Amino acid sequence: MKSYEVCECGAPLQLREQPTPEPAGTEVLLEVTAAGICHSDIHFWEGVYDIGGGKVMKLADRGLKLPLRLGHENVGRVVKAGPEARGVNVGDLRLVYPWIGCGECAVCRRGDEQLCLKPQFVGAFRPGGFSDHILVPHPRYLIDYGDLAPEQAAPLACSGVTAYGALKKFGDLLKAEPVVIIGAGGLGLMALAILRAMEAKGAIVIDIDAKKREAAMKAGALAVVDGRAVDAVAQVQAIVNDRIWAVVDFVGSGSTVSLGTDLLTKGGHLVVVGLFGGEITMPTPYIPMRAMTIQGSYTGSLPELHELIALLRKTPMPYMPVDVRPLDSVNASLNDLKDGNVIGRVVLAPN
Repeated sequence: MKSYEVCECGAPLQLREQPTPEPAGTEVLLEVTAAGICHSDIHFWEGVYDIGGGKVMKLADRGLKLPLRLGHENVGRVVKAGPEARGVNVGDLRLVYPWIGCGECAVCRRGDEQLCLKPQFVGAFRPGGFSDHILVPHPRYLIDYGDLAPEQAAPLACSGVTAYGALKKFGDLLKAEPVVIIGAGGLGLMALAILRAMEAKGAIVIDIDAKKREAAMKAGALAVVDGRAVDAVAQVQAIVNDRIWAVVDFVGSGSTVSLGTDLLTKGGHLVVVGLFGGEITMPTPYIPMRAMTIQGSYTGSLPELHELIALLRKTPMPYMPVDVRPLDSVNASLNDLKDGNVIGRVVLAPN
């Protein structure tokens, strides 16, 4: 089995050859056919998150160990199953749900494994899909993705369910008011696609990159605004007659979160998804006086991924740019994503 692994944080991933694992118990072995690259992979690769004020959070302190095989957006073909694996057959094509918890705590039992305090995430705490094979602990984490192309299905495991989980937090507001999306990277473009599938009101997209704003318009944005414009808030307010009820921030920097709160009308709702890093300061009376909701959203649950797949099997997947590359391009691809040179999603094709 050939894999690319992080052996030193920030250094190029190394090609390693190891025996292909044999599934035991409920485990299932898949041959990887598509593996998406996500901004979280950049953080895992570098080993730190910027938490503002010149401070960083080291992922080693949270249990991540080297060597680390990245890749949490995976589609594969079942090649072997352990003797206790039920409901899966050799040859099945499946999407892997990566946000696995301990399976025993109250959070896991209620279906929110992505929030478990003892995570077993694929591509972080378990070996991921930057490889030609991947071992999954139980068939329940394997999802039939229907007629979607593998390269379109793979990003749904993170980009898709993360965007869907964030958008769901606005509830019925999606049908009544346009959402403001900050960031037209893979998550922002995925959100536009999902909003169209949900028959929502639509979205105004803010991004500092002209190419990404162009991609957002192609993906169905109602309008786009340059986030570096001194009058960015006024431009958005002019589009929606001053009242902005819902903002989702897929960047998550200090400046974008501040922009999101500036945009909100009284009673508005900001959902922060991105992990770019930084910090904000805000007069605390503003929170109750403006009756604003500032809410975090972390990936999405297994039930939400099932909901999303069901939605996209019923409604054809709208435009979402995907660049398919060979597995051995992983280092160049990570650097392209880090440098902001990717429109949409890069998906590696090991086989």
